[in-house]
Amino acid sequence: MATRNKNWNLLQAARGVKGKHEPSEAEYDKNRRVKNLEKDPEAWFRYYFEDFCTSPAADFHIAATHRLLQHEEWFEVRAWSRELAKSSRTMMEVLYLTLVGYPENEKIKLPRKTKKATVKKNLRRTKSNVLLISNSLENAKRLLDPYRANFEQNEKIKKDYGIQEKQGSWSADEFVTVSGVSFRAIGAGQSPRGTRNQAKRPDLILFDDVDTDEDCRNPEVIQKRWKWIQEAVIPTRSVSGPLLILFCGNIIAQDCCVLRATKFADHTDTVNIRNEQGLSTWPEKNKESDIDRVLSLISLSSAQKEYFNNPVSEGAVFSSITYKPCLLLSEYDKLVCYTDPSYKESRNNDFKATVLCGRKGDEFHILKAFVFQGTVARMIDAHYEIMDYVGNANCYYFLEQVFLQEMFLQEFYEAGKQRGRMVPVTGDKRAKPDKYMRIESLLEPLCRNGKLFLNDAERNTSGMRVLEQQFLAFGPGSNAHDDGPDAVEGAIWIINNKSAIPATQHIGLIGRTRHDSKFF
Repeated sequence: MATRNKNWNLLQAARGVKGKHEPSEAEYDKNRRVKNLEKDPEAWFRYYFEDFCTSPAADFHIAATHRLLQHEEWFEVRAWSRELAKSSRTMMEVLYLTLVGYPENEKIKLPRKTKKATVKKNLRRTKSNVLLISNSLENAKRLLDPYRANFEQNEKIKKDYGIQEKQGSWSADEFVTVSGVSFRAIGAGQSPRGTRNQAKRPDLILFDDVDTDEDCRNPEVIQKRWKWIQEAVIPTRSVSGPLLILFCGNIIAQDCCVLRATKFADHTDTVNIRNEQGLSTWPEKNKESDIDRVLSLISLSSAQKEYFNNPVSEGAVFSSITYKPCLLLSEYDKLVCYTDPSYKESRNNDFKATVLCGRKGDEFHILKAFVFQGTVARMIDAHYEIMDYVGNANCYYFLEQVFLQEMFLQEFYEAGKQRGRMVPVTGDKRAKPDKYMRIESLLEPLCRNGKLFLNDAERNTSGMRVLEQQFLAFGPGSNAHDDGPDAVEGAIWIINNKSAIPATQHIGLIGRTRHDSKFF
């Protein structure tokens, strides 16, 4: 029975299940347990770092570790979103490489859909000289602290790999373990020259949060920092020895060190908080409702930069958007409701944008805005809300000519049959030039000259907030969503071009355009 219990505990430990060692564990049993753990990096991580492994690893985590363990000479950029455990995962990998080493003499457990590892006879080789580099020395020391703390306080590491703390060589910014591995924290611009661990030059260089928002606003700072990385940091390596470079950080600007590093990397791993289908890339940890909540509390530009690796220069074209109380609907010269539809309905694709715009003299007011990622049904509901808001005032409804236009119009038709009244919508068949040029040339002068306003009464509605954020995020080369400004441009262009509006009101799908209850 005792043997059976011991084997069960050994199996559980190898799988990373929490549990304490038996005090009487024999050396042979311990060695066998450790060896089994070392064959499976994921089990090794879960066993020795249970406080960090609070959620199962995602596929991209497992694949990233596999790449590292297959290449001693390697340069990888990890542009992982916030909340995807960049620093924690990297710390566990670095400690694996310094305590265990590259698994060249035995098979290791690989991720799904990968080829089996080749069995080699060589002994494991470990990394022995680690540099951790950040935007400042203080930040580098903060990032190095978990490494030092695990050597000092992780009882499982101490039991299986021995006491690592070495007297006389143990400080916050630099320490050497008993097993002979050196760690050093370096801030940007600090001289790394002469960094050696006895005769060994740096063989693992970790860059973490090298870029800051303030630094990225100054191209000269980024240029100077990148020159320092290439001329001072990387040349500390040995020419004849393998070097692992890990560059961790978000792409927070159009020009930043992380982005420059991608041009030299063997592999760039870009992982956002959501994938191309608009779903959480780590659903075991980050639930969709939690992501929605976080993104709702920050601006579009902040969300794109921190969670989608899409740097947005807020205010590059529209420095500010002004709110103003609207007039009575009867006072406007013209009212146009314009929609920029989006066929795809996931969170990561384009927004559907429906705006109601009115002109009075030379001023344009955005009275209503529905800008969202969602279904066609919700877009149609927005039109009925606008129809109710407009009442008996004359209003023209346009839908941007897009792929599957007839499908959209058919859905309007079906909704009209169900509700007993039609949305008098027609397709905008204008041959549109470049989107950026259209929006910038028509709307920027109106904003700059105080002629374009958002309805102050709608300031706190979600659609108007998203519209404002999209205006502020709009800029040359930006990948930020701009469907709201695009819809506003469409409405104002139609208002300004009288010939675009038919002389009669029979512009709808089925003939009748007044907002009465008659269907035909």
